[in-house]
Amino acid sequence: MRLALGVRYNGRAYDGWQSQPSGKTVQDKLEAALAAFAVQPISTLCAGRTDSGVHGLMQVVHFDTEVERTPFSWVRGTNRFLPEDIAVQWAHPVPKAFHCRASALTRRYLYVLSQSPVRPSLEAGRVGWTMYPLDGDAMRAAAQILLGQHDFSSFRASACQALSPVKDMRRIEIERDGQGERCRWYFEFEADAFLHHMIRNIMGCLVRVGQGQAKPEWMREVLQARSRIAAAPTFSPAGLYFLGPQYGPEWGLPPEVTLGGAAAAYHGPP
Repeated sequence: MRLALGVRYNGRAYDGWQSQPSGKTVQDKLEAALAAFAVQPISTLCAGRTDSGVHGLMQVVHFDTEVERTPFSWVRGTNRFLPEDIAVQWAHPVPKAFHCRASALTRRYLYVLSQSPVRPSLEAGRVGWTMYPLDGDAMRAAAQILLGQHDFSSFRASACQALSPVKDMRRIEIERDGQGERCRWYFEFEADAFLHHMIRNIMGCLVRVGQGQAKPEWMREVLQARSRIAAAPTFSPAGLYFLGPQYGPEWGLPPEVTLGGAAAAYHGPP
């Protein structure tokens, strides 16, 4: 039997998603909890790897098992063995043809950025931070340049293992909550797939434009350079959330991960 799980986690305490010898990753914790519940080893695959400090609002994984339990039992049983900052949200049987990564039609990320003269305290690790005011119109103009299918090599980490730097950026939305020198910004990105550090590198460029250190047209120069040295430094992982993949309705998955359904949304910590 193949099962798909929806998983939510706070990534601050972990060395990213992917399993490492240290055992201090979200995948390591999830697989240990699944093994404890199923009383046998279980290996998982995920829809999108996240870096150290990056959070997952709706990560999707799949695995194969001979253990027969109800979907509700997989949720409650696995959560019993997970740390408090990781929780399975749902479990759903899927056909063998389903692959959480290859079957995904699109992926969504959110970056939550605090604009304040003082660094975050209660929100530390859950929001990014800038002490300088940002120009929303300038950032939106720069973001429009990135829409469509492009070679995103300028926003690609040197350790990226993707076979191609060409991705289709389908949507970037930038919203502001609050007025004055203290407010919060929300940057939502949707593409067919993303490169390693791609969002954080784009965020570094958008913030540079928003602070008036570069014109919106500079984003086109960065994109066309196809060189990482042309872009701004990689931005903090603290405010980055994987909102999750989206699949076709034929898989019968919950609406928050199905195209046309009630997609997962998040507007940051209170």
